[in-house]
Amino acid sequence: MKIGVLGTGMVGVTIATKLVQLGHHVTMGSRTPNNHAAAHWAQLNGINASQGTFADAVFYSEFVFICTKGEVTLEVVRMIGPNAFGDKVVVDVSNPLDFSRGMPPSLLICNTDSLGEHVQKALPYAKVVKTLNIVNCEVMVAPSKGGDPTMLLCGNHPDAKATVTALLKDFGWTDIVDLGDIKAARGTEMLLPVWLSLWNIVGHPHFGFRIVGR
Repeated sequence: MKIGVLGTGMVGVTIATKLVQLGHHVTMGSRTPNNHAAAHWAQLNGINASQGTFADAVFYSEFVFICTKGEVTLEVVRMIGPNAFGDKVVVDVSNPLDFSRGMPPSLLICNTDSLGEHVQKALPYAKVVKTLNIVNCEVMVAPSKGGDPTMLLCGNHPDAKATVTALLKDFGWTDIVDLGDIKAARGTEMLLPVWLSLWNIVGHPHFGFRIVGR
């Protein structure tokens, strides 16, 4: 499958590398066509790894991961435009975290709305699925590193969620819970301040949430 990854940070690099290892062709997108981090990643990952602008990553792919910082996610999505995304499956991994007042962070969007919902509204034809945003990037692609926690996902399109679930299983996830439509992103995004507080207590980021008793 041809997959676009928007973002050149730790999350984007980790997910993109795992996807290449699974045999997918991945285009890493950034603001500029000659981004150093994206070019370096592509050089390290062989013929199935390429890089370009955000628009290139969407245009040349059939499936897209949004791995940008939450504070710029909507800017990036709107810059690319809904027509470029079309009706593709879009996995939103970003979180609307605000660190301006220190730790734990607050949320730029919360309670009656979510970043996932904003992404879906900005991309009315795309099939947005919110998932992987509740764990560290290394655990995203290797859940055994986090003790095999539960992964949550949500979105308005059952077929897209089925496609994403299959990919999550390829990543190694065995406990996946579908929370329903994209409004459930309000809850998963609100887990992040809790997760960050726990990181300070646990002392490392290799953990997650597990649902028990069901």
